[in-house]
Amino acid sequence: MGHRDTPPPGRRRHPHLPTTEAAVTAIRDVAGEYGLELTVTDDIGADRTSRRTAAGAFTVLDPDGSLPHEAFVELGGTPAVTVLLYPEDDARITVDAVDFADVPRDAVPAFLRAVYGDLAYVRSRFFPPGQWLIVPLPGDETYKELIGHAALSPWMARRFR
Repeated sequence: MGHRDTPPPGRRRHPHLPTTEAAVTAIRDVAGEYGLELTVTDDIGADRTSRRTAAGAFTVLDPDGSLPHEAFVELGGTPAVTVLLYPEDDARITVDAVDFADVPRDAVPAFLRAVYGDLAYVRSRFFPPGQWLIVPLPGDETYKELIGHAALSPWMARRFR
């Protein structure tokens, strides 16, 4: 499980992205800044999204009448990055096979800028043994996930501190 330092209550550190489509647009902007190609796959409707196990069979709308929208974004380049945007205002970001679950949707663009802007780094510890991929965001917000020894990619190997 990852570690995240969160902002004080009532204080927003990132621009608000109210919808999945707004987050996809923000990711497109980041991809444009870094010259990356991207592929987007959309799943719309409670019967198509991955977290809608509570929805009834063949149900498309949520109980409140809304149409949930989930998007899977794959960014080209190094490192290999995918973003799964959930309708519940969070995302799962995978960087070279390291999963960062429960990243707030609003933090996704800053997270990607930290990865592609060379702010992300790997830290190692002898006891207990382990290596962590650490992604610092503006405002002292940090995401940290354990890397399996077999999963250390060449991109991560160049980012040791």
